[in-house]
Amino acid sequence: MLLRHTPKEISERKALMINPAKTCQPIGAMYAALGIHGCLPHSHGSQGCCAYHRSTLTRHYKEPISAATSSFTEGASVFGGQANLLQAIENIFTVYEPDVIAVHTTCLSETIGDDIKQIRDKAEKQNLVPPGKHVIYCNTPSYVGSHVTGFSNMVKGMTELAQSTGKKSGKVNVIPGWVEPADMEEIKRLSALVGVDITLFPDTSGVLNGPMSGEFKMFPEGGVTIKELKAAGDAAGTLALGEWCSADAARNLDTKCKVPCKVLDMPFGLAATDRFVDALRTIAGVSVPEEVTRERGQLVDLISDMHQYLYHKKVALYGDPDQLIAMTEFLVSLDMLPVHIVTGTPGGKFERIIKKITAGLPCEVNVKASSDMFLLHQWIKNEPVDLIMGNTYGKYI
Repeated sequence: MLLRHTPKEISERKALMINPAKTCQPIGAMYAALGIHGCLPHSHGSQGCCAYHRSTLTRHYKEPISAATSSFTEGASVFGGQANLLQAIENIFTVYEPDVIAVHTTCLSETIGDDIKQIRDKAEKQNLVPPGKHVIYCNTPSYVGSHVTGFSNMVKGMTELAQSTGKKSGKVNVIPGWVEPADMEEIKRLSALVGVDITLFPDTSGVLNGPMSGEFKMFPEGGVTIKELKAAGDAAGTLALGEWCSADAARNLDTKCKVPCKVLDMPFGLAATDRFVDALRTIAGVSVPEEVTRERGQLVDLISDMHQYLYHKKVALYGDPDQLIAMTEFLVSLDMLPVHIVTGTPGGKFERIIKKITAGLPCEVNVKASSDMFLLHQWIKNEPVDLIMGNTYGKYI
């Protein structure tokens, strides 16, 4: 039905989004919080919001996602949810005993104007937060930005735990952006091969892709520890992979603890991975080992072997800005033609970067931020492509 009813004729839309290429901020904050060991994400809003975010992540990762909620009712919606959150903090530490509670807001609590920092401070003064435990928070109004914004805000909230002793540890902080647990494992593997000791945060590897042991664990073994987050303030430097997901946290850490930061594209493909490895090597003062050089050579050989099949194939892309920028550069390096590129996340800077990357292509490139899958489908109907790259929502196209 969708295939037949999407018109080829494109008209300007000002107040309508059809099949958006994004979701709301809190789901990004929840995913980021799961990358802390012993952390229980907390949704400061209604039960329905929390249930949606948990079910979405559970469906994707096929793992049970634990999260708490302030359970707003009509009273909290009108008069504020301070009492709900204070009660929740006390109950969570008593019943579930996490190392940290990561609070994110929702449309409801943002609209009523709850001051989460003030509530957190009040909880500490009332001794509702046990010694050695922590409550971090971020503001994630769903009517601003996207899930990418929420992820960025929560990672920035993590950096508030960082402390500087004035003595550098020699470690390197790596903020991976919104990638899968397997990608985080690969970043750690590659860093270890180069000989660089990194602190990866958030780190959902071991949390959302752990082994089947037959034993239930409220808090899986994976994730960055509170001890590691505190020590991040003594690192030699920070590499932020992606402007949209990671840069704010890295810059906040630089401001707070004077840890120099460098913002890179996500290491997709040859050129971006070269920049990542070179940045690791430079900060840590090490040489690139032969094993990494050999793996790089294998990729170059594969690109050469497959060139005849990929040359000038047209591609439509949709997803998150950081991933699309890295993927577009990779496709251009393969002599493919990314002709339609859409993200639901706002940002004119994204469009400028994509246009710069694709400037030398022998075709016109359509790119739009804060857009939707409906427009992408219209573009494809007007100019068909050989390949569509994105998540499973592309099946409707």
